[in-house]
This record gives sequence, structure tokens and C-alpha cells, in this order.
Amino acid sequence: MARRLQDPLAELVKIDPKSIGVGQYQHDMNQKKLSEALGGVVEDCVNKVGVDLNTASASLLEYVSGVSKAIAKNIVAYREENGRFETRAQLLKVAKLGPKAYEQCAGFLRINDGKNPLDATGVHPESYEAAKQLLERLGFTTEDIKNRNLDGISKKVSDMKKLAAELNVGELTLQDIVKELEKPARDPREDMPKPILRSDVLEMKDLTPGMTLKGTVRNVIDFGAFVDIGVHQDGLVHISQMSDKFIKHPLEVVSVGDIVEVKVMSVDLKKQRIQLTMK
Repeated sequence: MARRLQDPLAELVKIDPKSIGVGQYQHDMNQKKLSEALGGVVEDCVNKVGVDLNTASASLLEYVSGVSKAIAKNIVAYREENGRFETRAQLLKVAKLGPKAYEQCAGFLRINDGKNPLDATGVHPESYEAAKQLLERLGFTTEDIKNRNLDGISKKVSDMKKLAAELNVGELTLQDIVKELEKPARDPREDMPKPILRSDVLEMKDLTPGMTLKGTVRNVIDFGAFVDIGVHQDGLVHISQMSDKFIKHPLEVVSVGDIVEVKVMSVDLKKQRIQLTMK
């Protein structure tokens, strides 16, 4: 549970996405195509968030762009034999990880408290020189990355196109560098609204009809949505209880991850069912 809280992505990638439950018709689909699509989504998530090179398991590393199963195992083996990685350049010493693979994966692998503060960001090693020049022009050093003193530097760049030409990088690349320097090692969960769970409601038996709660939408299906209200059992909001106007599908009103206010309609302790309404 502690590992799930510390780094949920590292633990969740160990589970086959199909085992999580991705909709009521998942078994009617072409299983090969479904696996490819789900694998692609997991890969996108891993590469967007980034991976801590010194704590990541082989099962997490293999989702990183340019890293195969064999290379992932070799990274873990190298770490166990030589200790923690201090720089991204050390990756080139890993068996079977050549310059091409390094080029693909380096930007997605993070090293916290390493020799170079830029290794803890999503800035690719190819752009390190441009990032250092940018910091110098704005009156900062790489140490300011460690100390999180770069919030708001995007406002100091008045002409992105001109600066990109001076630093000899593309304008989009410069925008990415600025974004990464502003919020290094950003956890996307920080931007998510937090559900407000009541301390007096911990189990199903604590629920009573008419009670108003806030919860997180966990799954959306054709006939409604399942909402986590903090009692170990998700409650169902039927499509007819989602809106005062007619809707064809629940996705018109909610999506997975939304924080919604619901009212308890009924609780069946024997069947472990909770009926909720958003009206």
C-alpha cells in the first residue's frame, strides 16, 4: 500500500491493463488489438510522467521508449552491481543499450539528486547546452532547478522565436525546455482536484438515504457510472439519475477521474449495492 501511495504508476504497470476492467464489452473485442491499444496508453502515461532510474523496476522500465525487456533487465542488473546512477550518460555502459536507444529513452528517465540537476527534468541531454544558456540569459544557474526557483520563467521570455534562433534550437523545443525547467519532476496528480471524503463515513453501514457526499468517478459504462465515495464499495449512478435533461450516454455528463457530488438513494448491505443520484 505504501509503494502504491509513493509511486502508483510503478506498481500499476505490473498489472495487465485488461485485469483492471476497462469497460463492459472488453471481452467482445479483438483481444490482440485491445492489448496493443491498452499497452500504447500505458506507454504514453509512463513516458509523459517519466521514470525514476534509480528506483524503477524492470516491468516499469520496459514501457519507456527505446527500452526493450532485455535492456530493462540489464539496467536493473547494472544498478544492483554498480550502485545508483549518478548521470544519464552512465546508461551507455548498460549492456545492449547503444547510442540509438539512449537517444530515444534518455529524456524519459530521471535521476533525482544526481550530479547534473538537468537529469531530474524531462530535458533531453541533446538540449542541455541550450538549457544552460537559457538559464544564464535569465540570470539563473542549474542549482536553481534543485531549489525550485524557476517558477514563472516563461513570463521572462518575451520573444520565443527570436530566443530559439539565438540558442540554435527549434521554437517548440525551447517551449518544452522552459516548461520542464519551470516544473521539474512534476507529478500530474498535483493538478488533479482532490475528493473531499467525510471522516464520519468509512463503511457502507455508515450510509443513510439522503446523505450528500463527494466522490471520484471510477468507471463509466453504457447505463451509468461507478463512483468511489470512500466506503470500499463503489456506488452506481444510473444514467437516469445523472441529469435533469435526457442524455444518450453517461460520457455526456461525466468522465473517469471527475469529482462529483452525489446523494445516496439506497443502500443494500446484503447485496453490497449502493444507489446514488446526481440530481
